[in-house]
Amino acid sequence: MSRPLPPLNALRAFEAAARLGSVSRAAEELHVTHGAVSRQIRSLEEALGAPLFQRDGRGLALTPSGLRLRDAAGDAFNALQAAWTSLQRGQRPAALVLGCPGSLLARWVIPRLERLGADLPGLKLHLSAQESGFDALLSGLDAALQLGEAPWPPEWDVQLLAPERIGPVLSPRHARFEALRGVGSEALLGEPLLHTTSRPQAWPRWFETQGLDGSRWRAGTGFDHLTYLLEAAAAGLGVAIAPQELVQADLDSGRLVAPWGFIETGGHWALCTRRGEGGSQAIALAEWLRRELRD
Repeated sequence: MSRPLPPLNALRAFEAAARLGSVSRAAEELHVTHGAVSRQIRSLEEALGAPLFQRDGRGLALTPSGLRLRDAAGDAFNALQAAWTSLQRGQRPAALVLGCPGSLLARWVIPRLERLGADLPGLKLHLSAQESGFDALLSGLDAALQLGEAPWPPEWDVQLLAPERIGPVLSPRHARFEALRGVGSEALLGEPLLHTTSRPQAWPRWFETQGLDGSRWRAGTGFDHLTYLLEAAAAGLGVAIAPQELVQADLDSGRLVAPWGFIETGGHWALCTRRGEGGSQAIALAEWLRRELRD
């Protein structure tokens, strides 16, 4: 006997929009256009013969039918995701799949892998560079190591490891190194500053902590990834801003200098897992990471 079901692509678009409270955010999560999500929802409403959303000012509000379908669809998708994750784990070696941004992986995690293996010999890791961020389900991952700040997705368990600290760095090879390193932070407002497109607020936030107008900073060359930004700074091409832990080896070697020190941003190093799925491996890894960051 066939089982009549709603159009599943349309149901997926509806569930995302209902959960996130926004068609635009649903489109971002599903990697489709705003119009595609709107069309899927409209097709679902046509198949049902009743509206699922109503306009509420500038946002969306669920109708009684929409509320019932949201709850049912959310439960169904959560059950499918849990079953699929369990099946995937049964098909791969018992390694903890850890995702983290590429720059963090290259500059902080990989240099510590030998020590991690010695300290936690029973922990097997598979490392995955993530350059586009993490979705709410941490798809394909067991855990994510990242620098971030609240609010965190409600689907995650988050173990805070250490406060994030950032500061400006430059190379002794910089043409104005001698002129800059002995002056106050206000001098940087006149410099074209290296920056990353992924963290456009890093410089303004730092200037504000110095009691300066963060809107007055001058953008120099921008980079997609922190690794490239820091290589440019080390080559003497400008002043960059970065988390202290990711440049500590360069500071220790003298490759980079941090004349203005580092400040806490309000963000944290964090190890994130799906809610209720952390397990003993993730707990042991979090404790080890916390010790490393403290030392």
